[in-house]
Amino acid sequence: EQSYMESVVTFLQDVVPQAYSGTPPAEEKEKIVWVRFENADLNDTSRNMEFHEIHSTGNEPPLLLMIGYSDGMQVWSIPISGEAQELFSVRHGPVRAARILPAPQISAQKCDNFSEKRPLLGVCKSIGSSGTSPPYCCVDLYSLRTGEMVKSIQFKTPIYDLHCNKRILVVVLQEKIAAFDSCTFTKKFFVTSCYPCPGPNMNPIALGSRWLAYAENKLIRCHQSRGGACGDNIQSYTATVISAAKTIKTGLTMVGKVVTQLTGTLPSGATEEEILAHSNIRRSPLVPGIITIIDTETVAEGQVLVSEDSDSDGIVAHFPAHEKPICCMAFNPSGMLLVTTDTLGHDFHVFQILTHPWSSSQSAVHHLYTLHRGETEAKVQDISFSHDCRWVVVSTLRGTSHVFPINPYGGQPCVRTHMSPRVVNRMSRFQKSAGLEEIEQELTSKQGGRCSPVPGLSSSPSGSPLHGKLNSQDTYNNFTNNNPGNPRLLPLPSLTVVLPLAQIKQPMTLGTITKRTGPYLFGAGCFSIKAPCKSKPAPQISPSKSVGGEFCVAAVFGSSRSWFANNPGLKREKDQSKQFVVESLYIVSCYGSLVEHVLEPRPLSTAPKISDDTPLEMMTCPRASWTLVRTPQWNELQPPFNANHPLLLAADAVQYYQYLLAGLVPPGSPGPITRHESYDSLASDHSGQEDEEWLSQVEIVTHTGPHRRLWMGPQFQFKTIHPSGQTTVISSSSSVLQSHGPSDTPQPLLDFDTDDLDLNSLRIQPVRSEPVSMPGSSRPVSDRRGVSTVIDATS
Repeated sequence: EQSYMESVVTFLQDVVPQAYSGTPPAEEKEKIVWVRFENADLNDTSRNMEFHEIHSTGNEPPLLLMIGYSDGMQVWSIPISGEAQELFSVRHGPVRAARILPAPQISAQKCDNFSEKRPLLGVCKSIGSSGTSPPYCCVDLYSLRTGEMVKSIQFKTPIYDLHCNKRILVVVLQEKIAAFDSCTFTKKFFVTSCYPCPGPNMNPIALGSRWLAYAENKLIRCHQSRGGACGDNIQSYTATVISAAKTIKTGLTMVGKVVTQLTGTLPSGATEEEILAHSNIRRSPLVPGIITIIDTETVAEGQVLVSEDSDSDGIVAHFPAHEKPICCMAFNPSGMLLVTTDTLGHDFHVFQILTHPWSSSQSAVHHLYTLHRGETEAKVQDISFSHDCRWVVVSTLRGTSHVFPINPYGGQPCVRTHMSPRVVNRMSRFQKSAGLEEIEQELTSKQGGRCSPVPGLSSSPSGSPLHGKLNSQDTYNNFTNNNPGNPRLLPLPSLTVVLPLAQIKQPMTLGTITKRTGPYLFGAGCFSIKAPCKSKPAPQISPSKSVGGEFCVAAVFGSSRSWFANNPGLKREKDQSKQFVVESLYIVSCYGSLVEHVLEPRPLSTAPKISDDTPLEMMTCPRASWTLVRTPQWNELQPPFNANHPLLLAADAVQYYQYLLAGLVPPGSPGPITRHESYDSLASDHSGQEDEEWLSQVEIVTHTGPHRRLWMGPQFQFKTIHPSGQTTVISSSSSVLQSHGPSDTPQPLLDFDTDDLDLNSLRIQPVRSEPVSMPGSSRPVSDRRGVSTVIDATS
């Protein structure tokens, strides 16, 4: 019988409606310049109270999508119901970058100057508010509540991009970064030492919830962190093949450049050599591929300078990531992993950042994965993580999205790690309690048996999960002994090379992906079925050579929305969303089509038998599609908006939550009860300062006891012994047996060697055993159950 998945695929392929055979009237579409999935208050699961009950109410955050046109921009929301809703649409000239700013983090000392105006939209347009400045040189902040412009920040040079989190707004310029406080929009710090990148992202940065990563133009040894990119010394067969291919591929690149010069079609952007020549005027040569991560909270105000003379305040890590210039980078949702790509786009690197509070030179940067895309050149434009950080999607300018499996702690992705709906631990219970690590260690140290001469590598083709996870990680080998060691110290964990499980190519037109009207293909806005875009004939060359040489796509993971589209009448069951191991992948292209792809990982079909460490393969299938591109006839949707507009409701909810977190009275809330009065009613006499410090006093348990105590094994049985009229206490801490009578009068000590204790006279009842007193219990079991035996297991 066909699986649900396969039946959908055949459904999509077989049913070709007659409407497509006739040529529909050409419908004019506006030209899309950029697309991006936005994170704002509307889909902030951590700060929007509406989503705090996700698992019980089925409240899922909507997807928020921004589209930049050659004239104006548009914001869409796709809620879990699947019915796309237009939130904002305006035509005011080309927009280079736009962000919906999240509500800032506030405290008693730091209040939000723009709280009545939020949510704010930050826009970088070709014609700024002043009108006189050069194009794209100012950031305008508009209030979506009132419709007015509340702030404008001017610059002398063009702006490339905007980034924001709840603490700062970051403006990216040529070789410079300027950061502004989210509450006041005053300048906080700026960086002037960025490495120039040939594009498409002229100055790549990554902004997490607190850290900011950027490409530094030189490597300063005194600030360099331990670790960083492992070059060609990767001890694996795959890496040897890759490095061998590098000599061939440099030749290929040279040929490609010569051919383009002969044909007279030079690439539009400046080449790396030109940029380097332009910047070589400076006294020191620039070094490509260096990354600096700074802490936006602790970094000093003013210029952030990484040099021999500067102290390392606020510098979290400073390390080499690639040999070529950095092209794109992104933090994972937790902010501990950083994915970086270079201008060649053959390999992407995944780093784990382990910081040290003292200085960046004490921090360690573990190179966990090299994600190998291929040997051709491609520029990366978008990186996206799944929410559990087990999948990463990297999209190139050719319109292809590559899906890679990773683990947040490193190691080879396999059936055990990626086939369950939940994240699994680095080691399975079996590995932890069976002591296999010590055996593994002895084997690898002796280099006997089937172990390869390279330490920590198995010569078997697939390699067991132990080989994959534990190769020469002496620091991790202490885990069995409950001594996690110091992960910042050497040796660093070994590197894993991962190939993409799926490569999803975006079609040139919508008609090539789903040949079926009905629930799979519904337009947005008026929810009518739209015919595929046939106004412009699809060019015969590859998408990477289409208009402007770029094919912009953006990808994001989210819960499946096609289920609703197929069964609109049914209520969504709680377990319905849990049927997939991986969330759906949503990809929007520069043709304005948003497509939901269902990803189905499964064990490698060629594997002889399926075990925990079987490698994976993946099935992908387009499931639903939305046509979101605007036509010139559409009306604009401009602020001021009503109070029930989704963006305004979300901003209100998050701001209210921020007030509660900061212990302040939310504006407009009833009752003058303050935080301290409510504390006094609990009969506590703390002053305000002590209340602020409570978090630092919390006691944290950092490691657990052994996974399986010796007496928990199946060889041990506990039986209740009832001597006549006496309670015997057998304690592992005493070498003699002490006996107390029921009236607690001390009895003479009994010696084991004497024959006074007749075991045959004791009643042994194997049927019902008393609960063992655990090391953490409040009182011995004998207190609870009259007369009984306590076997004290606290060793």
